[in-house]
Formats: sequence, structure tokens, C-alpha cells
Amino acid sequence: MIRKHGARPLIKPARPLVPSSREDTVRWVALGGLEEIGRNMMFLEYKDEIIITDAGLQFPEEETPGIDYIIPNTSYLEQKKKNIKALIITHAHYDHIGALPYVLGKLGNPVIYTTNLSKEIILKRHEDFPNAPKPIFEIVAAGEERQLSEHFSAHFFAVVHNIPEGFGIVFKTPIGNVVHPGEFKFDYDDEGKPRGMDVWNWVGDQKIHTLMLDSTGAETPGFSLSERIVEQELEKIFKKAEGRIFVGTFASLIDRLGEIIKIAEKLGRKIAISGLSMKTNIQIAQSLGYLKIQKGTIIPLEEISNFRDNKLMVLCTGAQGEQRASLARIANGEHKQITVKTTDTIVLSSSVVPGNERSVQNLKDNLARQGANIYHYKMLDIHSSGHAPQEELKTVMRAVKPKFFLPIHGYYFMRQRNAKLAQEELGLKIQDTLIADNGIVVELKKDSARVTDEQIDASYVLVDGLGVGDVGEVVLRDRRLLSQEGMIVVIVTASRDNGRLLKNPDIISRGFIYLKENKQLLDDIRNKIKHILTRIPPHQHRDPDYVKGLLRDQIGQLLYNKTKRRPMVLPVLIEV
Repeated sequence: MIRKHGARPLIKPARPLVPSSREDTVRWVALGGLEEIGRNMMFLEYKDEIIITDAGLQFPEEETPGIDYIIPNTSYLEQKKKNIKALIITHAHYDHIGALPYVLGKLGNPVIYTTNLSKEIILKRHEDFPNAPKPIFEIVAAGEERQLSEHFSAHFFAVVHNIPEGFGIVFKTPIGNVVHPGEFKFDYDDEGKPRGMDVWNWVGDQKIHTLMLDSTGAETPGFSLSERIVEQELEKIFKKAEGRIFVGTFASLIDRLGEIIKIAEKLGRKIAISGLSMKTNIQIAQSLGYLKIQKGTIIPLEEISNFRDNKLMVLCTGAQGEQRASLARIANGEHKQITVKTTDTIVLSSSVVPGNERSVQNLKDNLARQGANIYHYKMLDIHSSGHAPQEELKTVMRAVKPKFFLPIHGYYFMRQRNAKLAQEELGLKIQDTLIADNGIVVELKKDSARVTDEQIDASYVLVDGLGVGDVGEVVLRDRRLLSQEGMIVVIVTASRDNGRLLKNPDIISRGFIYLKENKQLLDDIRNKIKHILTRIPPHQHRDPDYVKGLLRDQIGQLLYNKTKRRPMVLPVLIEV
């Protein structure tokens, strides 16, 4: 469902806000994004009104084996869903939209304020979730203003990111103007001057109470690499390539994909797309006019064998080493249409998302073993981050001149570094730079701002297959234990009447020991089982849970004494 306006002025005037008292307090809370990369979701709350920004997912970590995604915990908002007046999506990256199908229904299906491109990508993703409520959209554009509720309005302004139609927001609230900048970087003209500075100067003229600022690039010195340089470096590599070219990048880097397609057309190469999300995003961007692709440039992946290698380029998902993505299947020899050749050139036009270092290294190793020529961002300037580095963050700080500064998006060290930049550039006191973790309530008043001791539940909600939230800490602990220490199963057949052992116990080991090489330990386990059963009082033999508990605890202790390892012990009691 889409709500659209007819003809309207560039800026729709907001209704006058209700005058605030000095005691008015706006509460701000992040449900994700402050202790990780991803899972971005936060909200502003005033009396009985709540405005949410973004609802993203986080990709699994080493500590979450077997998990597909991690999404924000919305239990606090679910209790107050009648108060939710708007959900704003700043841009269409999955770490900002990926949780929507899981949380929309729980939140009462609030109106989503976003742009046409984000709307189409959200709707396409929703096709995989037929039981999720149909999203309701209010389409907005940079330069427009919306009255979100009685006490909140939002002015949307354009920012440069690596996906079209990203925007920041000036929230007009009872305590003053609060800025959420979205995610941004600077792009530069041929003279090296940043484009789009006028909008930041305009934001600074609004007398900003609190400025939030993305911290992902706060550790990185200098300025963003211009996309023009990235394009030039990519073209140099493409011109030298004698065989097929494979380009791995994020499916959401639509601007980058557009430039790569232009270069391929210039060099007379046909393009095949391997990866459903990339194919979908290119089709959406093309239908909305963001990508202009010549007829015949794109060919079906199944037809690549019909073209000479030096006339072919394949765009691939999986540059982060995702297990089932296109590049990983190519590297592992599991792709139906593609087998690596020594004449292939593989370009990874993306940086490594923190936490993915090992999977990306494995991807490069597996491709290199097959003889491919591999280029990545540390070798050449073939990727520019979408997140502003230090000098651009400082430029925005100086332009906006907020009273209070709230670093968002990133690990604690990143946010602390961002806060220090604000202290140095703006002369802010430490207490005026607000570093809060997920779930911590920040109180904003007209003349003050503070991080409180109040905390709401912002724990992980884990998505595993069709299950959402049913894998909790106990299950994760078991998975980590199995992956680290393995398991051992002891199968005991005993008399139901007296508990007497009827046959020699069977022992199965997975990920713990190799049974054939540890016969002495097996004998020790069997002797321990016999000892346990002979010492159980007769009346306790009829309680199988009691017997299994003894076996689990005492065999576990035996194994630790012998090996200093703690495998999971699973006793199976068969009573005859």
C-alpha cells in the first residue's frame, strides 16, 4: 500500500509545534548499531509519541554459529505500538531495512517514510515473506518536510552515500532540532572541492540541539576516495584483462555498478549477473531511471559459454565471503555455470566489513589456488567507502555546530574516537558528547542532555531458518560448546527393575576424540558407568532423569580430569 501526495511545494510546511516547557524531555534509544556494524535501529520518544529510524539486520558472528541474521529486539516498542507514529528508512542497505519483514507486524505496521528506490527494494524483499503485513509507504524526497505527529516533524535533506536517494533528517522536537545524518561521505568535483556542502551549511543554520554522526569511518584519517578515481582504476584493470572479468561487490552499490556497466559497454564486453539480490537491484534501479543500460548489454548467465572470454564480464555477489553467495560457490567449485580459469581476472570492489576478515581471506585463497588474477581494495584504489572519514566528519561538525554530540553506528572505540573529534573541533565538554550503548536511554532537554542509567532490552534476536527468536542463549551456548569441544554420546542398556547393566555401554564421539586411538579412555568411561549404576539406590533406578543426570555430570568430570576438555555429554538410557 502506498500513500502519495498530489502536486505539492518542494517543502511542505509543518504545523506549528506545541510550545515546550523547560521540563520537556525527549528520550532517545538505539536498539542496535551501537556495539556492532549493522542492526541499525533507533527511536525518539516524547510522551505518547514514538518516531523510529531504520530497522536493519546484522550478519552472524563467530559467536553465533548456524544463525542466518541478527535483528533488533523490539519488545519495548511492541508494548507501545499504539504510540508509534512513523518509521523512517534513510536508505536501502540491508543493515537499515533487513529487519522490516520480521518487525513490522509486531510494531503495528506503522507508516514507512522513505524514497521510491528504498520502497521498491523493500517491496521486493517482502515477496519472500508472504505472512508479513503489506508495508504502507509515505514517499518523501530531499528538501521536503513532513509533520509526523503532534510534536515531531522531519525535514529530509540529501546526502552522498553509495546508493541513490540516501537522506539525512532534521527532527523538529519539543526540545529543539535533532539531526540524524543517515550514512554519508563527500564526493568531489574535478577541482577537489566537496559537492553538496550547501545542505550541511543549511543544517547548521537550524540551530541544532543534538547532532548524531555515523562513526564507521571515525578511525580513518583524511578524506574519501573520489568515485572518479575508483572508476579510472577499474577501467585500467578491465583494459588489461585478457580473459573473463568477474567483479564482486555489494548488491546495493548501485552507483558503482552503474559505472562498471558503462566501462564494460565502452570496452565491448557483455555482462552476466550472478546473484539474485544484485540482479533484482539492477532491475529496480533501471526501471526507476538510475541506471541506463544499452540494449543487449545484459545477457543471461546460462549463455556465457556462447561468448569469447575477452568479451565477457560477470557481476557477482559475495565479496564478503558469504557462504552461499555467488563468489563463494565459484571459489568452492559449486557454481553450475562457472569454473575458474587461469586467464580470469577477479576484482573485489568492496572493503571488508569488520568481522568478515577470515571469510574474505578464505575466499581469496580459494580463488587464488585455481590460478585467477585477483585485485582488491588494498592493492589498488578500486573501492571507496560510503562512510565519511575523519576530515569529512570534522567538516560536518564545524558546519552544524551542535550543542550536544551523539556518535552512532559502530563499535565503542569508533564512537569514542568520533566523540573526541567533536571535543577537539567544537570545544565540546566530555559531558556534552554522549556515548551510549544499545538499549541505554539518553534524555534530551532544552538546555541539557545526558546518558541515563535506564536500560531497555536490546539483546540479540536471532533468525535461524524459519525461526525468529527461538534460538536463545542456551541454544547458542550449546552450539558454541559443540563447535569448540565436540560431543560424546553414551548409550546405556539397563534393567528397569534393578538398574543392572545388561550389555557393555556403547560410546559415540563427534568432534571430541577418535575412538580407535583412545581405547584406554573408552575403558575408563565404561568402568565409570558401571560404577555409577552399582551405587545408585534401588528406589532411584526408576527415575531415568536422575540416572541420566548422574551419568552426564560424573562422566563429564571424568573426561575433564583425563583431557582438560569439556565435551557435551549426552547419556541415552534404554530400560529393558
